[in-house]
Amino acid sequence: MKKVAFITLGCKVNTYETEGMKRIFEENGYEVVDFGALADVCVINTCTVTHLSDKKSRQMIRRARRINPNAIVAAVGCYAQVAPDEVSNIEGVNLVIGNNHKADIVRLVNEASHNTQKTEVSERKCLSGYEKLWIDSYSERIRAILKIQDGCDQFCSYCIIPYARGNVRSRNSEDIINEARRLSENGFTEIVLTGIHLTSYGKDTGDESLVNVLCNLNSLKGIKRIRLGSIEPLYMSQELIRTLSGLEKLCPHFHLSLQSGCDETLMRMNRRYTTSEYMDIVNNIRKNFLNAAITTDIMVGFPGETEEEFKKTCSFVEKVGFSQAHIFQYSIRKGTKAAGMPNQISPEIKEKRSKILIDICEKSKNNYRDQYLGKVMEVLFENEKESLWEGHTVNYIPVRVASKTPLSGTICSVKLIEKRGDFVLGQIS
Repeated sequence: MKKVAFITLGCKVNTYETEGMKRIFEENGYEVVDFGALADVCVINTCTVTHLSDKKSRQMIRRARRINPNAIVAAVGCYAQVAPDEVSNIEGVNLVIGNNHKADIVRLVNEASHNTQKTEVSERKCLSGYEKLWIDSYSERIRAILKIQDGCDQFCSYCIIPYARGNVRSRNSEDIINEARRLSENGFTEIVLTGIHLTSYGKDTGDESLVNVLCNLNSLKGIKRIRLGSIEPLYMSQELIRTLSGLEKLCPHFHLSLQSGCDETLMRMNRRYTTSEYMDIVNNIRKNFLNAAITTDIMVGFPGETEEEFKKTCSFVEKVGFSQAHIFQYSIRKGTKAAGMPNQISPEIKEKRSKILIDICEKSKNNYRDQYLGKVMEVLFENEKESLWEGHTVNYIPVRVASKTPLSGTICSVKLIEKRGDFVLGQIS
C-alpha cells in the first residue's frame, strides 16, 4: 500500500482542506502516515499570509525532500497559488497545485514522476465555484472545523489572500448540514465554522445566509456547541446580534478582526469601519451574550503608522479589553497596495511596538480570566498535556484538570481555581 504524508501551515481553512485531501487519498488506497515517516507522497499545504509564512512553506518543502528523497513532493495551497514559479524553483518539487485543484490531487500525483515537474494553477478569475472537498471525521481532533465559504472580495490594502483565494464562493447549505450531521454521528459535539471571509457567505448566491446555516446547525441533535471563526465587525448589526443570542448552542466567543485601533490607519488599510463603530459592536455583543469573549488580530507597523497612531491603538485596545489577541507585524506582500506605500516602518520599531501591545493584551487576558475564578463552567476536553487534561469553556478559556479517567471528547462541569500561565487550573465539580 502506498503511503502519503501531510504538513499543514496557516489557517483553519487549510486544516480542513488537508483533511479533505486525506480522505481522497484514503479512498484511493493510500495510507496516511505522519510527516517525518517514510512516504511515497509528501503534500505540503502552504500559507502565504506573511513573508514568514512563505519562508516556513519553503522550509517544509525542503524538509519533505530530505526525509523522503524518493517521494513525489506536492506543494499545494496559497503560496503555490500566488507564486507558482517561485515554488517550482525550490529543489525537489514535483507538483505545484493551486487553490480549487485540491480535489484533483490524487490524479495529479499519479500522473507525476520524479524526473518531471507539473504545475496546476489557475488565474484568480478562474477560481470560480466552490471546490467540493468534504470530510466526515478528523484525525487527532475533538472540535470539528467545517469550511462553508471560500474567497474574499474585500481587498484590504495589506492582504494577499484575495489574490490567493479568488472571489467569494459559498458552499451549498444542504451540504453543510449533511456534513455536520455526519460529524455529529462520528462523535463530534462542537462544530467550528470557518471560511476565508466567513461573513461573506451567501453573497455570491443571494439565496443563502450565515444566519440560516447557524439556525439549522442549532437544531441538529448531537451538536452541543457551534463556534464561529473570524468575523467582519460590521456584519454584527444590532438585529443580527439579538438573533444570534437566541441560539443556545452558539458559543459566546466572537473573533472580531480589528487590525488597528486608529481610524487613520484603518483608512489606509482599507478597513471599512471606525473604532467608534467597532466599540459599539463590542458593547452590543456584551449586552446580549453572557460571558462574551471578544478576541482579535492586531497589526503593528503598517506603512505610515506614526507614534501617535500607535498610541491611539494601544489606548483603544486597553478600552476594549480583549480576552485574547494575536499581535503580528506588518509584512510586505508583493502585489498589494500597501507594498508600494511610503513611510515603511523599520523592523526594530515593529518589534518594539509588538512587545508593547503583547503586554497590554496579556493584562486584559488575565483580567478577563480573573472574572471566572471560583465559577463553575462547562469544559469540552480535548487532549492530555503534562499529565493534565485540557479543554475549553464556551468562551474559549483553556482549562486543565487532573483526572485518572480519560476525558477526551467529554463535557464536564469544572470549577476554575487558579491561573497558571497559558491556562486556568480547574477541578471537576
